[in-house]
Amino acid sequence: MTAPLSLQDIAERLQGYDPQALSASHVTRFLSELVQPVRETETVPILQTLDRILARDVISPISVPPHDNSAMDGFALRGEELSATQATRFRIVGTALAGAAWTGQVQACECVRIMTGAIMPSGLDTVAPQELVQVDNDHITVPAGVLQAGDNRRLLGEDLMAGQPALAAGSRLTPAACGMLASLGLPEVTVWRRPRVAYFSTGDEILSLGEAPREGAVYDSNRYTVHGMLQRLGCEIIDMGVVKDNPAALEAAFREAAAQADAIITSGGVSVGEADHTKAMMKKLGDVAFWRIAMRPGRPMAVGRIQQGDRSALLFGLPGNPVAVMVTFAAFVRPALQQLMGWQAPAVPMLKAKSLETLRKKPGRTEYQRGIVRTNAAGEPVVSTTGNQGSGVLSSMVQANGLIVLGHTQGQVQPGDWVDVMVFDGHL
Repeated sequence: MTAPLSLQDIAERLQGYDPQALSASHVTRFLSELVQPVRETETVPILQTLDRILARDVISPISVPPHDNSAMDGFALRGEELSATQATRFRIVGTALAGAAWTGQVQACECVRIMTGAIMPSGLDTVAPQELVQVDNDHITVPAGVLQAGDNRRLLGEDLMAGQPALAAGSRLTPAACGMLASLGLPEVTVWRRPRVAYFSTGDEILSLGEAPREGAVYDSNRYTVHGMLQRLGCEIIDMGVVKDNPAALEAAFREAAAQADAIITSGGVSVGEADHTKAMMKKLGDVAFWRIAMRPGRPMAVGRIQQGDRSALLFGLPGNPVAVMVTFAAFVRPALQQLMGWQAPAVPMLKAKSLETLRKKPGRTEYQRGIVRTNAAGEPVVSTTGNQGSGVLSSMVQANGLIVLGHTQGQVQPGDWVDVMVFDGHL
């Protein structure tokens, strides 16, 4: 594996890089250069693969289905014998059950009663659903014009053909993908190791749950929102609690985190004017850049690597305000961690919705406003804000079902204008 690029190397490759005036798109480009995926694999049973990332292409060892079969209960017949102008009569000469081939012979204008999933008898290519035909003892009558040749038949390999790719490396294993692997008879599969992410909050004013309230102090919510977002993403989480703004404590926490984690996330201590112990320790132990991003909420952010022995861990120093933490995680950290996981994840789709209100906005920064998306009487998606957009109003993230994304060059939005909405898909 080649040595990772330094932050200076990356900055030189990106035209117009200014750590004090970064656009959101510039941050995304920078992080895509910074992150190197985990390259350790595990072979796990199918029942343990949900949300894991495939490390190897899966080539289908068999065809699915392995034979032509019936898509429903009915009567298998030759489609060419159906009349387009008058009812056609067939004689029933046997029954084909699922799980065993029917081996009889079928003559002209004869049919076989067949069950869903049963192998199509030789020479027959069409299934007449039992509810469409008239049964008279050992004969059926098929009305004119209700069937075409080939109807209600599943073809060999129409889902997957033997020797063809079934799932690509970098795919996330959804419930459907797990079922597909099982349909191929594969008891286990090779996936990338889950990335280990260490997280801690910083600050003397932060209380852990169980501590008594005190003047000027607040309970730590960031630790729990980040933990939830990491859990939904599928990371292995190392919870390091709250670290006081003390040089020795911070150094010990960073060293411990870097020794065991692939990435470190902190909240607090990276804003201008804050006590600089956190920033000083980041600089001492690693290659770290401190950014002022042209965005709202979440302007300050630190990014880089922390070194411990022969190991290094990615570092994401997030702001301290709760909403800013969640927005910067959704916009930047989550895509970076997906890359770390080896997940070839598509970009989060944006929903177009009509704004129900005026949204004040000046060009020159990206804004993420908490929104509630609904459908109006005309069936169109519409969106309104949750009200107060302060970066400390965590209740607004509870109310919201998406983030209204107002782009870097975008200006004020009027009622009725279409806007982009990053709909929460479970990660927030």
